[in-house]
Amino acid sequence: MENKMNQPMFDSGVHAFQGPHHTVEVPTSTVTMGVRALPVKDHILWSIFNFVYCNFCCLGFLALVFSVKSRDRKVLGDIYGAENYSSTSKTLNIAATFLSILVFVIIFGLLVAGVISVHPR
Repeated sequence: MENKMNQPMFDSGVHAFQGPHHTVEVPTSTVTMGVRALPVKDHILWSIFNFVYCNFCCLGFLALVFSVKSRDRKVLGDIYGAENYSSTSKTLNIAATFLSILVFVIIFGLLVAGVISVHPR
């Protein structure tokens, strides 16, 4: 009786929760891909901001157009075209942001200096 108490209650080939263990070899394959380039930034959020808030001489709209073109080229897999459109979009965004801030500073400076007034005298 003592020997029966020390023996496990299940068979050594069967796990208590999973059932019998079977080993199956699964064939594997290895795929080697080329060097992945860094993702191209399309500056879409900056372009949308400039289109809505800083659309100086429609530069924000043009930046948005080039950002969308860059995103389309990236989806198609044309990295060179995407980088080209992205660079143009970045340049237009910089110009739109700088010119809009410059106009705001000039108008604010003229208001403070009293050259232009909000209330006519």
